Amino acid sequence: MQVGNHDYFVDLLFYHRGLSCLVAFELKIGEFKPEYVGKVNLYLEALDREVKKPNENPSVGVILCAKKDDEVVEFALSRSLSPTMVSEYKLKLIDKKLLQDKLKEYVELARDDEE
Repeated sequence: MQVGNHDYFVDLLFYHRGLSCLVAFELKIGEFKPEYVGKVNLYLEALDREVKKPNENPSVGVILCAKKDDEVVEFALSRSLSPTMVSEYKLKLIDKKLLQDKLKEYVELARDDEE
């Protein structure tokens, strides 16, 4: 989206039918930093002014980070009027044995379908 003479890019943009609003996701590979809130607020304001339909609710922001310090998040969001949430994501691989078992099961089902 364009604000002034600058282009900005939301990482992920969804529409939540139940809430009737746009949901902007900002994805971060490191720890949460307070400045992320300002960036998301800019996105939400631009979406509400330029993209949101009159019958829709205000846009919501979600910041997904690898780590977060709850106290820093609380301070960063305490004066923000925008509906923004911060959450951590976890990187986890499926257990190798479980993956092998599921693959065997899939191969057996495929063989049964062929017969």
